[in-house]
Amino acid sequence: MEKMSYIKNWNLDKIFLGGSNSNQFLDYVKQLEVLVCDLERCVKSFNPPISRNEVANLGNLVVYIGEICINLSQANSFITCLLSQNTKDQDAATLRGKVGQIESNFEKELSKVKIILANTEQDVWEFLIETKELEDYRFVLNEWRENTNTHLSDDEQNLISDLMADGYHSWGHFYNALVSSINLNIQVDGEEKKLSVGQAINLRSHPNEEVRKESHNALESIWEEKEELFAKILNHIAGFRLQVQKKSGVKSVLEVPLKDNRMKEETMNVMWSVISKYKKHFSDYLNRKAEMMGDSSMKAYNFWAPFTKSNQTIQYDEAAELITEHFSQFGTELENFVKQAFNEGWIEAEDRDNKSAIPFCAGFPLTSESRVFMTFGGTFLNVLTLVHELGHAFHNYAMKSVNGVNKRYPMSIAETASTFSEMIIFDAAMKKAKSKEDKLIILDEKLKRSVMNFMNIHSRFLFEQRFYEERKEGIVSSKRLTQLMEEAIHEAYDGSLEQPSTYSWVWTPHYYITKSPFYNFPYTFGYLFALGIFEKAKEKGKEFEKDYLNLLRDSGSMTVEDLVMKHLGEDITLEEFWEKGMEMCVKDVEEFLKLTSLDDIE
Repeated sequence: MEKMSYIKNWNLDKIFLGGSNSNQFLDYVKQLEVLVCDLERCVKSFNPPISRNEVANLGNLVVYIGEICINLSQANSFITCLLSQNTKDQDAATLRGKVGQIESNFEKELSKVKIILANTEQDVWEFLIETKELEDYRFVLNEWRENTNTHLSDDEQNLISDLMADGYHSWGHFYNALVSSINLNIQVDGEEKKLSVGQAINLRSHPNEEVRKESHNALESIWEEKEELFAKILNHIAGFRLQVQKKSGVKSVLEVPLKDNRMKEETMNVMWSVISKYKKHFSDYLNRKAEMMGDSSMKAYNFWAPFTKSNQTIQYDEAAELITEHFSQFGTELENFVKQAFNEGWIEAEDRDNKSAIPFCAGFPLTSESRVFMTFGGTFLNVLTLVHELGHAFHNYAMKSVNGVNKRYPMSIAETASTFSEMIIFDAAMKKAKSKEDKLIILDEKLKRSVMNFMNIHSRFLFEQRFYEERKEGIVSSKRLTQLMEEAIHEAYDGSLEQPSTYSWVWTPHYYITKSPFYNFPYTFGYLFALGIFEKAKEKGKEFEKDYLNLLRDSGSMTVEDLVMKHLGEDITLEEFWEKGMEMCVKDVEEFLKLTSLDDIE
């Protein structure tokens, strides 16, 4: 049978023709501006409901807000794609400023609506929220009312919104532009190459240790050279956020991210507590792998090293066929979805200069499509990155029938869908493994994921928590940031990582994402939750796909505790839930140790 050939570049013209010079997109932005102006007029005449007859007005307003949310998402995703595919696209940067201002105006109006709802009399509210007309919006409306900040005046709210576009969010944009502008000269297989940060990071899984080490050192060197600049960016992002929270009466730095993730603090604390109890197993894995590489402990630049020393590469076409084949074993909708993604230009995977270093998935809700961005370098790690982002895209696909305000789901559930997709590939690959070496290759990749979620993500959480507490007292120096990072890594890895990247506070983009503080613990939550879902999937086979789609669709309209209870029948505030997932990962460690105890694997 003739092999398929897949293009490595995405098709953005199908979304808006003409890229950053698109007249079609400019017209769209004008229409978006009109929508927000119309909302402003509606809000001016919207007062706290005082009778039960006002349900229709509220319902219509929510629908209109949802429509604007969808349109803004479409615009922001397009601009993000333009800037990622070409970090030097100045026209796209200009468009981002225009849309950012429109979004700021929208946020002002939405804040006014939330305050009006918060000031609605309780008895009127109780009636309105139970009506059939508002049934689909009940969760979000209650969330708006309960989480609304009533400490700030309208003028203060408006000033903060105005300052965000050109102040707060601009620091995050500047960070991305700065990282994307960096190039490094690195020796690869006897040839000096000029590489972007994304290309250099891809070398962490190169089969040659010297290449991995040189790439690691080159990156650490450039981070050290620019540490003062990055420290300023991080301090300004955190400073703005803390000042707004102080004015808003927010007492804990975790209050906002927990609300954003629709998660109780006790849920997060129990999760970390269970993970800490099981850390030694993953230290044992790291120590064994280091021993097999001739070291006494795991060097950071060797963590992503492939298990075998053979220089095997996976072609992009092979990866596409592999992913399609394995996804087809899960369900028909997932199979058809991934075929569409590969065949219709949804993926940007080319390995070239001037691309962003950060993989992502962008949703386009108006056209019910997504776009996946990454740099494919031919490694199994790249395959997993592609699968991870396709998992996000499938989540967007599942949400296409959901109304506007309910399309927003928390990061913790977003990372569940992406991890679930990885599990499909791992499980299929393990079933096909014929030799001990094949099994070890797969186990090694799975255990890297466990270490990342139980140790690396924990280090990010500890660092960010401690940094924010110190930032309350003033600017935190670059040297102190590096010290905090080193201490967090040592604690989170239980001392089992040698020569860690203490500049990971620089190159970890999640610290600089202005819309999502503490974008760390959602990964770990999603990872363990996905393991539980995947166990259910293996029990039910292809019949589970329908259940999975229903779970994803519910992800924008309930707390994570209620979501897990509804679809898995589990209480995630109890240790037992988290221990089930941890025990599955510990079994991987035990098998790895068993298979590597007999002889060395060359």
